Amino acid sequence: MRTQIAAANWKMNLSFKEGKQLIDEILMQEPEPAPGKKVVFAVPSLYLRTARKKIKDKPQYDVSAQNIYHKKSGAFTGEISAMMVASLGVGYVVIGHSERREYFNETNSILAEKINLALENNLTPIFCCGEALQTREAGTQNEFVASQLSESLFHLTTEQLLKVVIAYEPIWAIGTGKTATSQQAQEMHKWLRDVLAKKYGQSVADQISILYGGSVKGSNAQEIFSQPDVDGGLVGGASLIADEFLKIIRALK
Repeated sequence: MRTQIAAANWKMNLSFKEGKQLIDEILMQEPEPAPGKKVVFAVPSLYLRTARKKIKDKPQYDVSAQNIYHKKSGAFTGEISAMMVASLGVGYVVIGHSERREYFNETNSILAEKINLALENNLTPIFCCGEALQTREAGTQNEFVASQLSESLFHLTTEQLLKVVIAYEPIWAIGTGKTATSQQAQEMHKWLRDVLAKKYGQSVADQISILYGGSVKGSNAQEIFSQPDVDGGLVGGASLIADEFLKIIRALK
């Protein structure tokens, strides 16, 4: 079975004290998820080292950066490199989140550079893709997400691709009043896997974990995660509440 992942994306939330308390509470109540399950805390860069220390002896837990810059090093004040993140013992990095694409104008080609740097530094990329409401209403969502994959990932070798986690974000269903059903999530996850299979073969596609990033909550996680091509979630707001995120962790296959 593919690795089932509950990834908590804190975004720009929580004080240092609040973040430590949140991790402590989760670890106290769920100290050792079952083999084949992974819990990842994508925390602000200031908190990476502390979060890494807290999960140091817990192999089913890991820490993720929320972003890296698309250059190795240099005069880029305020940015963080893949090497810097890796030097802290961090295992993952979120790349191409919809907010990064929208607010910071990150293109598929820039994200391809980030993917390369992450892999060069032994970081597991959580590569985000997904369509906005206008694209969904036009009925072109399949072609849109396929282009995101092809332009950012399809230069990779099979060995490299197998180190990537994909997260599908239905941007049209986040904060719009519209709701994505578990069936719609499954349809897109199946499509993404089919796109990967066409390029790399079905056996490779079947090994890639694909997470769902559309307002996962404790109340809907089990239904969403029960879909055959959904391998967990990239969770925003619900990951900031210990009891909610614990429900999500426990809903993993």
